[in-house]
Amino acid sequence: MGANVAKSGLSSNITEPGSVISDPMRGSTWVTTQLRRAILEGRYVHGEKLPAERQFAAAFGASRATIRTALVRLESERLVTRRLGSGTFVNFQARNDPEDFAELTGPLELIDVRLGIEPSMVRLAVLNATARDLERMANAIARMEKSSTDAENFTLWDTEFHQLICDATRNPLMVWVYQQINSVRTHSQWNAMKDKVLTPVRIAEYNEQHAAIFEAIRSRDTERAVAIVTTHLHSARRQLLGASADAAATSPV
Repeated sequence: MGANVAKSGLSSNITEPGSVISDPMRGSTWVTTQLRRAILEGRYVHGEKLPAERQFAAAFGASRATIRTALVRLESERLVTRRLGSGTFVNFQARNDPEDFAELTGPLELIDVRLGIEPSMVRLAVLNATARDLERMANAIARMEKSSTDAENFTLWDTEFHQLICDATRNPLMVWVYQQINSVRTHSQWNAMKDKVLTPVRIAEYNEQHAAIFEAIRSRDTERAVAIVTTHLHSARRQLLGASADAAATSPV
């Protein structure tokens, strides 16, 4: 089963074979995001052996070095285990069906959970982020800024940016918890709200806030980082409340 790269839904966003991603940083971040999502959504299951690096390289149109970097990152997140001479195996086993939680969790409830977690998350990131972590965050911000009119692509890199902050905490439990948050963020309830909330003007506002969060982490300013991420999430909450009110007003009675 591990030899089959084309898992349901995994290959839909993959570049054409032979179209090698020239930017290793961009490539490994994107590949990591795709594989992380596939594992969290159960397309690769606990204990399953993943395809060989060369197979992923062909499927993603990336170099083997890019694939290797992505797998190392997934290993640091405790999502896979790499065994010398044997291959890479999935190390994630959901305790509950993420779809059950996603069905029960609305966008506002998700923001409330993030408000409880992310201030502590950025505190740890300020303390523990490495130069490599900062480089990855900067790359995600650059990708978001290029997605000013593309809500779908912006969401992909927004999710990646916040996950990168969490990765920088070096706290395995925090990383696991935030992976569950990101799993809920992919659900249809958020997708239904996304086009209403993520207008070009609001994407520009969020990009300014992301850049400010990044600068606070890079300058090791804990209090400023906490204040900005709190403001950022409250802003997102207000936008969701507005979108919910609009949807209720226009829905048939």
